[in-house]
Amino acid sequence: MTKKKKRRKKGKVLLCFFLPILLLLSVIGALVAKDLLPSADAGEALDFSVADGAGTIMIASDLKEAGIIKHEKAFLIYAETGGYDQRWQRGAFELKKGMGYHEICETLTAEGIHGEKVTIPEGKQLKQIAGILEEHGICSADAFLSAAAEHHFDEPFLKGIDHENPLEGYLFPNTYDFEKNSDPDVVIEAMLKSFEENVWREEYIDDAKARGLSFDDLIILASVVESEATTKADRETVAGVFLNRLNDPSYGKLQSCVTVEYAMGVKKSIISYEDTQFESPYNTYLYPGLPVGPICCPGIESIEAVLYHDDNDYYYFQSDREGKLYFAKTFAEHAAIQKQVQAHWQGEVIEDYNK
Repeated sequence: MTKKKKRRKKGKVLLCFFLPILLLLSVIGALVAKDLLPSADAGEALDFSVADGAGTIMIASDLKEAGIIKHEKAFLIYAETGGYDQRWQRGAFELKKGMGYHEICETLTAEGIHGEKVTIPEGKQLKQIAGILEEHGICSADAFLSAAAEHHFDEPFLKGIDHENPLEGYLFPNTYDFEKNSDPDVVIEAMLKSFEENVWREEYIDDAKARGLSFDDLIILASVVESEATTKADRETVAGVFLNRLNDPSYGKLQSCVTVEYAMGVKKSIISYEDTQFESPYNTYLYPGLPVGPICCPGIESIEAVLYHDDNDYYYFQSDREGKLYFAKTFAEHAAIQKQVQAHWQGEVIEDYNK
């Protein structure tokens, strides 16, 4: 056999050996490219979480497990060669099946995308806030309430306050980004910081003093107003009613039904005389002045209603079953309104005493 024939035979052997490998690499390359590039028909949106300190290996594994990518090692190589390693942001993100590697990496390294959005509405009590946080998976309600009651927080507006529920009233209603399974102290600090930014303001402190109120008094009264009224106009009128009562020595007591409900830990459509005798320093039917602490976390509208309402001559108000408030200057007028409201509860029409 000549050397030329030997070379041809050797070439055929090499071609037979490498051709399947080349074909296999081509197939793998095509599959990886399909995974690497964005799909025209991206799939369903999925929640994806990056733990604090998670590295590229863990993220690649979690992405594959979630079904967002198919080729873990290919993503690992892309992320590391693309300079995304060590840049991952902790928190919760929304990704889609079929997203390309570039879009995934850009999303998971974007600044300011952290956690779960949680809205705390105005007027919620501490225990209700705890329930909202637990529902969103931020922290357990029990852990949150224990931290609020037992841990020390050094914000300036809390100095000198000695309430039974020390943070009631001071966790600002807002929309927050919290990481799931957060330390309750981290959550509380964020809400206290929001309170400081929005409420702990020099003008509010000064204007409260002009009303004869300390800053703590302002928050306490605003919490009662928040719990009694639902509209801006009603909040302002209710704030005037309560300040009329507080500033009138002949009246003596605030007599707010919502303070009785807070003391009893219930929500009732009608407060009975027996309820008003429930023993608690929060019960403003038994004790003069303001309750010993806030009864919810008020919003800015209720705080400003206390500070900036137009003074009025009302001393009484009554709610119907739809929540509409009727105001009165005398007890006789108030009693007549109550009679009409009770008739309305039985299906009769109520006269609007405030037209």
